Amino acid sequence: MINLLAKFFIKNSKNYKDPNVRSAYGYLCGIVGIVINIILFGGKFIAGFLSGSVAVTADAFNNLSDAGSSVISLIGFRLASQKPDPHHPFGHGRFEYISSLIISMVIVMMGFELGRDSIGKIVAPEKVEYSALTFIILGISILAKFYMFIYNRAIGKKIDSATLRATATDSISDTVSTCAVLFSAILTVKTGILIDGWIGLAVAGFIMFAGISSAKETIDSLLGTPPDEEFCKNVEEIVLSHEGMIGIHDMIVHNYGPGRVFISLHAEVPSDGNFVDIHDTIDNIEHDIMRETGCLATIHMDPVDVRDELTAQMKTKVSEIISEIDKQITFHDFRMVSGPTHTNVIFDIVVPYNYKYSDEEIVEIIATKIHESDERFFAVIDVDKDFTEHKK
Repeated sequence: MINLLAKFFIKNSKNYKDPNVRSAYGYLCGIVGIVINIILFGGKFIAGFLSGSVAVTADAFNNLSDAGSSVISLIGFRLASQKPDPHHPFGHGRFEYISSLIISMVIVMMGFELGRDSIGKIVAPEKVEYSALTFIILGISILAKFYMFIYNRAIGKKIDSATLRATATDSISDTVSTCAVLFSAILTVKTGILIDGWIGLAVAGFIMFAGISSAKETIDSLLGTPPDEEFCKNVEEIVLSHEGMIGIHDMIVHNYGPGRVFISLHAEVPSDGNFVDIHDTIDNIEHDIMRETGCLATIHMDPVDVRDELTAQMKTKVSEIISEIDKQITFHDFRMVSGPTHTNVIFDIVVPYNYKYSDEEIVEIIATKIHESDERFFAVIDVDKDFTEHKK
């Protein structure tokens, strides 16, 4: 249904990177979510009132909160789509993360309320009377919520939306909770065992867990996380596909919200090349990155001596020394400055976060080994961190 509506109401609906298309999908999913959740609330509230089931009634108000979450989602997309201004030159894309966090908090609150009501039902159990209408409404709700999970997850992935991913998480938690309520109703009818309160408590725990997980993902995005590994490889391939590019390092990805990503990196180029030509190549690379990823890139040129034999030999030696210490450590910006009494071997190393040695200790270890290999050589080392590092 969403895809069909998108064809009618969203221009260029397949161009998911277009900010206008992203916003349109956000509005569409939000409006559909509001309509479905209000219908489900009405049906479940009636069924809960007639049966006297706290689990069914709580599930109804959970759907009402979901309608509210969809309203928050709509507001979030509207605010996120605002153009940059003097006070927010990078746009307002992070409003989408904020709306996602609010939705996650609503999920946690509803789980808490459901848990409290369920404990009351456990302490003072009451007889529950289920009718055929109750089972029909619960069955329809399960199908509707699972459908909402599918389309929110699919669209959220296509447009890279934290808000829709949070909504998808909410929808699948609702699907599971309603399945549990339906199981409780069937068991009560078949056996007479009153487990309405216990099922409600279990559902509350699941809902709170889903909400907390969704909130953590959103908070991580607000604080800043490493970019996707595939994205980094794609950028590297674009750079190295141009003639004269030797390698890249110090890549940093600044995320100001979906569709508002900025990249800075250092590109290694031959030191004896024509710098006017190289600069032109760098400009072309920046345009290629924008065209293929939608990201604004700023590239710094690092000249590398590729012809000096002594530099090449020493670079190989340093590579061997660092590999013997730890293959996780890499180095770049390698150069040598010779003097009458000694030669400075200058380079940067990239050390993983939470490494077993401090920066000072690892520098001392590498510098000592270099000096031991030849007393004329003194290492001058700066320590970097990898801003694209991923958890293993």
